[in-house]
Amino acid sequence: MARESRVRSARDLGTVIAEARRLRGWTQADLAESASIERSYLARIETGASVILLDRVFRLLRRLGVEVIATLPESAPAEALAPGDEH
Repeated sequence: MARESRVRSARDLGTVIAEARRLRGWTQADLAESASIERSYLARIETGASVILLDRVFRLLRRLGVEVIATLPESAPAEALAPGDEH
């Protein structure tokens, strides 16, 4: 049964990747080899300690069978930044 996880930070994303990996019974070495990245890099991703390029995010998620779904608000939330604002 699928479940949703809210991802709002690099740490959250790393947690999702680690959990999906463990659910499949894979080691970090297994996933790293499958995604053509170093195991130490994957370890840093899973702890949110490393900046990760989006292409690598999607490569890891595809290997794990994790689907990315964007939920767009019906209107802009109050805390949304206007174009040109710093983040």
